[in-house]
Amino acid sequence: MYEYHIEGGFPVKGTIKASGNKNAALPCLAATLLTDECVTLRNIPKIEDTGVMIEVLKALGAKVENPEPNVWKICAENVNTSTIPRELSKKIRASILFAGPLLARTGKVIMPPPGGDVIGRRRLDTHFLALTELGANVNTTGAFEFTANKLVGADIFLDETSVTATENAVMAAVIAEGKTIINNAASEPHVQDLCRLLTQMGAKISGIGSNILSIEGVKKLHGTDFKIGPDFMEIGSFIGLAAATKGSITITDINPPDLRPMRVAFSKLGIRWTIEGNNLTVPLEQEMKINTDLGGMIPKIDDSPWPGFPPDLTSIMTVVATQVEGTVLIFEKMFESRMFFVDKLISMGARITLCDPHRAVVSGPSTLHRDNLVSPDVRAGMAMVIAAMVARGESVISNVYQIERGYENLVERLQGLGAHIKKVDVQ
Repeated sequence: MYEYHIEGGFPVKGTIKASGNKNAALPCLAATLLTDECVTLRNIPKIEDTGVMIEVLKALGAKVENPEPNVWKICAENVNTSTIPRELSKKIRASILFAGPLLARTGKVIMPPPGGDVIGRRRLDTHFLALTELGANVNTTGAFEFTANKLVGADIFLDETSVTATENAVMAAVIAEGKTIINNAASEPHVQDLCRLLTQMGAKISGIGSNILSIEGVKKLHGTDFKIGPDFMEIGSFIGLAAATKGSITITDINPPDLRPMRVAFSKLGIRWTIEGNNLTVPLEQEMKINTDLGGMIPKIDDSPWPGFPPDLTSIMTVVATQVEGTVLIFEKMFESRMFFVDKLISMGARITLCDPHRAVVSGPSTLHRDNLVSPDVRAGMAMVIAAMVARGESVISNVYQIERGYENLVERLQGLGAHIKKVDVQ
């Protein structure tokens, strides 16, 4: 077991390279089961979640190689079981992403309910709906069991714009018989990455980037070599870190279009950046003042499906807002427990009113002081890291496994930016 010990009050400064998109890497790893040929995936972040997905692939019989850092070659010629090991499934929610490709490949999937972040109810009904529409039989008594004699294309309307349900439906549909139309599909950059990978493997997908995907099933997919795009959630976290600590950083290897929704939200906090090519710079001088709505009304930062503001960044924005002059409403619509971490920010000196499980009013700037913290999930954990780097004194963050599920080599990379952070083994 490890803890982070962080001495606050030191602005970050320097250059950092964006990691590969965690939320693209996970479905792309699962998609390698759709072919008996080898698939090489590049820019895979070295984080806990990708490590678990790779262990699942090994358990299913895939041959896995790591020829160089952040590159994985998966050859799933021999898939010798349809059962996801319980100890791996319960570690991450992304284990559900094996349902679609494994069902398409073998006609059967048995898996325990997936684990993951503790951020409230995260329904799986949309996955079952989509796979049932394609011809699967689903039994949810005890372990989840999916069976299908064959998958047949269908006109599907998802009951919510679920990223992982969209990904499962796409992976099942690409080798189903006939045409599938997925309405109300998620369209986040990571969903687009998965669709581009599948297209390189021989799938026929149109409408990529929209909320209507049209898929012509093919009999067989082939191997390919594919590079995952940059993690815009990580990029947004580093932008918030630089602004909150009153530092200046350059983030390389970004994809500028991915950042448009967060530019709107950060501008409400008086935070800006410049982009040259694929490099983003957060300058030293920031206004750090709330830009009120017309009539001097309190502005709102709220999340929504793409191309809205990403829900994974509401925790980050809440911490950043504590260092900004003025008042803002943070409205996290999707998960009823995600905002509960603000009680720790309040104990550190933040002026936050938690209105209900989804809304928090933040007034700043506040002087934060050290505290002992526990990371409840990936993004709230990173938000606590930012708060600790702003605070006076040395803070201790435990349960950092949750943070490292989503951020690659975080301690070393932050140390490279001048952060006073160390990872301590407390076993």
